[in-house]
Amino acid sequence: MYAGLADLRAGARLDLARVTLVQLDEYVGVADDARCCLFGWLLRDVARTLGFDADRVLRLSGDAPDPAAEAERHDRAIVAAGGIDVSILGLGPNGHLGFNEPPCGPDAPTRVVDLSEASLVSNARYWGSREAVPLRAITVGMDRLLAARRTMLVVRGSAKREILRRVVAEPMSDDVPASFLRSRPGVTLLADTDAWPDDVPVPADEAVAA
Repeated sequence: MYAGLADLRAGARLDLARVTLVQLDEYVGVADDARCCLFGWLLRDVARTLGFDADRVLRLSGDAPDPAAEAERHDRAIVAAGGIDVSILGLGPNGHLGFNEPPCGPDAPTRVVDLSEASLVSNARYWGSREAVPLRAITVGMDRLLAARRTMLVVRGSAKREILRRVVAEPMSDDVPASFLRSRPGVTLLADTDAWPDDVPVPADEAVAA
């Protein structure tokens, strides 16, 4: 997806000169030069690919001496920037957005969280083992994510099929934080056919791509 945006920018079909990137989450206790630092990934695979300098990223510091204060500082920076215009999110294996682990309501603030077992297992492939994954993270809160003017939820693969079914077909619930996106305008769901649940009909007015 980001490579596609980079191609549009290279072809002068996308102008990002006035865009600021907002970091979604970061592991607590992880330095900038750590292999799995999320700021490092954002800088390497997104910001530099799209021509952003580091000073155009509202970032989180995982090794800040006071993680709770760092969360509050990041939240204030988002507010000062005018909020989030476009939020690009993935769907966690337990329905989380960012690291807003269930149970989590729509008013949950930017904060330090304990990672769930599902998240520890899901992120083990980046760290080499489940035991190596940090146990805590800072995440932008549900309140900020749901206030975004536009949201894109990107879901791929059969492993996400059951949780996507819960997001789109079950009542909105703290147990599936991503389900609260259904209460907001301006949300686009991009799901491949492997991820779409077999027992949920695709609305007739929606585009379907294999």
